[in-house]
Amino acid sequence: HVQLVESGGGSVQPGESLTLSCTASGSIVGANSVAWFRQVPGKAREGVAAIAIDGKSKYADSVKDRFTISKDNAQSTLYLQINSLKSEDTGMYYCAGSRSQCPSQTLWAGAHADYWGQGTQVTVS
Repeated sequence: HVQLVESGGGSVQPGESLTLSCTASGSIVGANSVAWFRQVPGKAREGVAAIAIDGKSKYADSVKDRFTISKDNAQSTLYLQINSLKSEDTGMYYCAGSRSQCPSQTLWAGAHADYWGQGTQVTVS
């Protein structure tokens, strides 16, 4: 059973930075595609960034140049570095993993997201 546990969220001011972490059980981070999603109340969950096993990544247009997805396979940990935070970045951030080695853009779009963490809240105000 795969477990994903996010951490690193918090309340920050615009312009500040955060690093979110997602620690996974097993080898999913190194062996499969993984991603970050976010959701705000009343809106659908959206893909923020995804990274495939080949290292290729996909970002939402709204976060390009500010967000960086990375992973440490040995530590089974996925990261999301968030710089220059904006109020519209507020939301619950979820880590997701796939059973497959699908392309990053596929997982970013929500397909093949088989495992989910419980989320970590980011509030920018």
